[in-house]
Amino acid sequence: MLLAIDIGNTNIVLGCIREEDDEILFSERLSTDHNKTALEYAISFRNVLHIYHLSSGDVTGVIIASVVPPITSLIDQALQKLTGRKAMIVGPGIRTGLNILMDNPAQVGADLIVGAVAGIAEYPVPLILVDMGTATTITVIDAHKNYIGGMILPGLKVSLDSLTSRTSKLPRIGLDPPKQLIGKNTIDCMKSGILYGHAAIIDGMVERIEEELGSWTTIVATGGLAGTIAPLCHHTIIHDDLLLLKGLLLIYRKNKENRK
Repeated sequence: MLLAIDIGNTNIVLGCIREEDDEILFSERLSTDHNKTALEYAISFRNVLHIYHLSSGDVTGVIIASVVPPITSLIDQALQKLTGRKAMIVGPGIRTGLNILMDNPAQVGADLIVGAVAGIAEYPVPLILVDMGTATTITVIDAHKNYIGGMILPGLKVSLDSLTSRTSKLPRIGLDPPKQLIGKNTIDCMKSGILYGHAAIIDGMVERIEEELGSWTTIVATGGLAGTIAPLCHHTIIHDDLLLLKGLLLIYRKNKENRK
């Protein structure tokens, strides 16, 4: 069983994949906490495994993708305590099979690489991948399966936190959609602005990308807020919350023989 972990600025996605048939046994999110020790993370991971009636002894391999360098080694230590196995970490020296046409490919985040690897394997190209987390990132794959670039913009919660922290009268709100687009009270106006506004950004970026590419695209959304925003968009967007876990499995397999 492969233990796959994606470390983000807000959440850590943890999943177990049965390698014999590629079945993802579970996917869960934990808070990214810079104050936790390796032991505390190990206990958290063990507890998640226990909930699904799995044990550390079932783990035959571990892979990590991370955009939070200070946490990466800590999680690696935690996983070694838990499983006795050193993790494969997505980064320099790891084969992905991805052709990255960027000014500096080394600057591309591990999460974007992992998502692109899975996207190319799962969906028709050209392809737009939207990852809605702390930041909303947009990745563009061309018709030849090249990673040609993308965009980074403030995530929905970052935008909302900025709005409420910098205004004296606007309250903190939930992220359930309002009953109608045009709000009739302050809370519904905020919900409409933040949710439909973010959906409109995605729609607008898709239109501009397709115009620049000169063709249609497949659009896939992932990340913690994708399920909230994708249904509000005008474009047809595939919601794949397991995209990064699928990519981690593919990358692990490409590099597994080198670790023996």
